[in-house]
Amino acid sequence: MTTSVPSSPLVIAKPQLQKLIDELRKRGYSVAGPTIDQEAIVYDEITSIEQLPRGWTDEQAPGMYRLKQIGDDSWFGFVVGPHSWKKYLFPPREVLLTAEKTPSGWSFVPRANENAKRALLGVRACELAAIQVQDRVFLEGPFQDPIYRQRREQLFVIAVNCTQAASTCFCTSMKTGPECRQGFDLALTEIDNAFLVDVGSDLGQDLLKACDFTAANPDQCEAGVQARQQAVDQIVRQMSTDGLPQMLLENLDHPHWKEVGDRCLSCTNCTMVCPTCFCSSVVEVRDLNMDRVQRERVWDSCFNPDFSYLGGSPVRDDTPSRYRQWLTHKLGSWHQQFGTSGCVGCGRCITWCPVGIDITEEVATLQEETR
Repeated sequence: MTTSVPSSPLVIAKPQLQKLIDELRKRGYSVAGPTIDQEAIVYDEITSIEQLPRGWTDEQAPGMYRLKQIGDDSWFGFVVGPHSWKKYLFPPREVLLTAEKTPSGWSFVPRANENAKRALLGVRACELAAIQVQDRVFLEGPFQDPIYRQRREQLFVIAVNCTQAASTCFCTSMKTGPECRQGFDLALTEIDNAFLVDVGSDLGQDLLKACDFTAANPDQCEAGVQARQQAVDQIVRQMSTDGLPQMLLENLDHPHWKEVGDRCLSCTNCTMVCPTCFCSSVVEVRDLNMDRVQRERVWDSCFNPDFSYLGGSPVRDDTPSRYRQWLTHKLGSWHQQFGTSGCVGCGRCITWCPVGIDITEEVATLQEETR
């Protein structure tokens, strides 16, 4: 991100967002944003502001998610659903290599090029933090992912500040939100019939020229402050992170792992909805004629029994040990690997756990019992 951008917010009328989408598509970007499918807010390709979940909100609790019409003209009056933006940078399934049988033997076909120019519309602060966490995983260290890098370098991010929070949110504890502070090209705050716009890059400033904008007046700026504060005030869940990695790694044999493991279904939901989990496996997929094979990378999970299969048996052969691995890695050894926590406080793992296991409660129990 560059710095030659306006320091004060601008303002655009809500319909001007269509001009921004049109300009992005004109420049070759595919635009992904929130929309409604199967009674949930998901991320999918959009071409029109009419596809946004206008007038809808989400109600969330441990093991519960519901959409509800709120009867106003809020365009982003919801929090997060089961999708995360990582599906565009690190897809659930992708072809790495194809081998085809020919009369003279096997021919290897390189991975096909793709249009990597993508714009993400509606990225929340916790999700910006999640993208930055995955950047550390895939772009730093001795083993970097060239596919991820290609997509990341051509990404345009339009963030949206939260103006409300779900009961499962705890981003304030993880210092990742709810206000968007970095990692975006443009950031929107919804107020009445307009959006306040903060510019985060030169490209964002250039693209904004497609819209009719003005400088925000003091009343509009104050409305934005109050809207963002509303989200802060609604956050009730907390996680104390002081000394947390050390506490977890010093209590690997604590009996609470058995207690929570007996409740866990090992269904992998928490890892599938998590915006930072990056476990994957490589599989060979053959066609029925046995003359074409694709090598594919697919999402995997540390909750799968076969994930730790080594030397004839799994290293972690029961659910308590798999839950312990997930939580201690996410909140503990992730710091050693990547210099940051693997949790951004989005609350998805709480909402989408079918038995309502709450990571903040499990951590609090361990902290209380190990004092």
